[in-house]
Amino acid sequence: MKKDVKKELEKIKGNKFINEFKDFIAKGNVVDLAVGVIIGGAFGKIVTSIVSDILMPVIGVIIGGHDFTALKISFGNANIMIGNFIQNVIDFLIIAICIFVIVKLINKLMPKKEEVEETTEPVKSDEVVLLEEIRDLLKDNTKNKTTKKTKEK
Repeated sequence: MKKDVKKELEKIKGNKFINEFKDFIAKGNVVDLAVGVIIGGAFGKIVTSIVSDILMPVIGVIIGGHDFTALKISFGNANIMIGNFIQNVIDFLIIAICIFVIVKLINKLMPKKEEVEETTEPVKSDEVVLLEEIRDLLKDNTKNKTTKKTKEK
């Protein structure tokens, strides 16, 4: 009997886990994130190609054909490939600039959303509105009385 109850509990826990996983996957944020990662990977290949196939040869000509990847520091029997690091930093900076320029262009091409400033006043209860009206009427009455007194003098 205990084994049957234990198996049933395991089935229920397993189903609960599966249902939670289904709910997690079905959320829009997870799907959007997955699409973003895939598109980002594909876009990364394009940007890498722009940098390595188009920009770096031009930069190489400008700086006199220097290739940083061959630079190394020997430390005993070990070689520290400082050139690869420098090349990767330069690649990163160029990629960052390319992405920045592309995002700026896309933002210029996209229609601007007009920002509507919503000034929402707190909703007043009927009692508060009535009290404010009474206050305003009392103010008007006192003004009228003072003006009549000054006219009579």
